[in-house]
Amino acid sequence: MRKAEIGATTALAVHSLCAAGLATGYWLSHSLYSSSLITDPAPTLRILTVCEAPVVILLFSWLRRDHDRCSFIKAVARGLIGLPIGALINAFGAIVLGAPVGLKFWPATIYWSMLLSLFTFVPAACVFGASKLDWQQILSYSKPSNIVDYMLSVPAHGAIIGAWLGAWPMPLDWERPWQEWPICVTYGAIAGHLIGMLFSPVLIFLHRRHIRTKTE
Repeated sequence: MRKAEIGATTALAVHSLCAAGLATGYWLSHSLYSSSLITDPAPTLRILTVCEAPVVILLFSWLRRDHDRCSFIKAVARGLIGLPIGALINAFGAIVLGAPVGLKFWPATIYWSMLLSLFTFVPAACVFGASKLDWQQILSYSKPSNIVDYMLSVPAHGAIIGAWLGAWPMPLDWERPWQEWPICVTYGAIAGHLIGMLFSPVLIFLHRRHIRTKTE
């Protein structure tokens, strides 16, 4: 089974392109459509998702686990299928944890769930497919076993933790526009995801150094 061999530099390049997709989406929403997360959360989230989705799916399909059995096109298809599945899981989790369920909130909830799916579910779907063992490894909080696992696990957990922390100001009686669902949760998820993407190459470098030391 032939696997993608990458290093910290490649991981940083991949994450930089993913961050550039988010930046492009933000620029388009602000410059061309004069919208922002605070004034127009649903349209802005839609633009962010549309810009980020092809970048994430194409890059992580290139990093697919088994190159011999899974073609690039098949990995892309897995990412496209994983996007709505991950969105449903995220939406269900958000509602269980207290997200509003009124009809006026549904567009923002759907696009937020899809963006979070791109941060958490889609990369693993492209790389692993339906491999139960790999999914158990990436979803657990145990130490990742290889480089791609670091690329998937650290930013994904960062997005989830960031979204959770971002939800804390929502029930406070500050009466600020950014406290509306899902504005601060989105900012938290994006911040946590970006921090995870910056941190994962460092862990990859330390991981490769540890392996090299053990070999010597």
